[in-house]
Amino acid sequence: MHLTPRLALLLTVPPLLWAGNAIVGRMLVGSVPPLALNFLRWAIAAAILLPLGWRALREPHAIAARWPYLLALGVLGVGTYNAMQYLALVTSTPINVTLIASSMPVWMLVVGAVGFGVRPGARQAAGAALSLTGAALVIARGDIGALARVQFVAGDLYMIVAAIAWAVYSWLLVRPPASMRPPERPAWNWAEFLLLQSLFGLLGAGAMAAGEAALADAAPIAWHDGRVLAALAYVAIGPAIVAYRCWGLGVAAGGPTLAAFFSNLTPLLTALLSAALLGEPPRAYHALAFALIVGGIVVSSSRR
Repeated sequence: MHLTPRLALLLTVPPLLWAGNAIVGRMLVGSVPPLALNFLRWAIAAAILLPLGWRALREPHAIAARWPYLLALGVLGVGTYNAMQYLALVTSTPINVTLIASSMPVWMLVVGAVGFGVRPGARQAAGAALSLTGAALVIARGDIGALARVQFVAGDLYMIVAAIAWAVYSWLLVRPPASMRPPERPAWNWAEFLLLQSLFGLLGAGAMAAGEAALADAAPIAWHDGRVLAALAYVAIGPAIVAYRCWGLGVAAGGPTLAAFFSNLTPLLTALLSAALLGEPPRAYHALAFALIVGGIVVSSSRR
């Protein structure tokens, strides 16, 4: 797929918003339990989408005929990925979480090869190596040797599960069953389709949040804190609705493998946002990492 400015913009907006999501998720540790945060995020997003996508609910037969696919998208993209990410921010170190998340292009290639019969080419493999090197450089703060000293803990498993879930979700978007391809696909617009994903995803997210409330000794949500309300609004509108809309368009136009390389912009953007919020100026390795990540995108998307 040829990389156009529009496609590049569509695939750059989600990493920017997801970088902010990681920072906000970390800031809410102790104020909102992680699985409750995921449920609240998507409950608010669904409420915002309802006026835009309610017409899809007038076709219960069309939904019932496609419920396995919609449930898979909801559980993987809305429930599992986001819940595991928020949970990882509590149980694992930020460097480990970012490191595992930056392995997304590898999981995209693996899922594509194993589940969908799409064999990666040499350019994609080279692009993955460049992109992962750039992400690792950010994680290690310019010292690649620091990666060898990383000690993984049990919480890192959450991000591995999240990365695999997101890879499968992205491939399902671009390789839907026959009932979700023209001419059989219902005429759902983006808001209607995302609303259905949100509603199905809330089934899994709600079950996990209920289990968390019953089993975990979590502090009550600080509803009186204006920062909590502002953070909930951000994660529901930006990383959820806007990012998912752009990601869906980008994946449909460029394919999940190309999109995965853009997801590696997230650790770089997270570092830059963190530096801005903490008053720390960007360093030289940020520029080098940006060049490597963009190089991976260009190599993987270039024509023969």
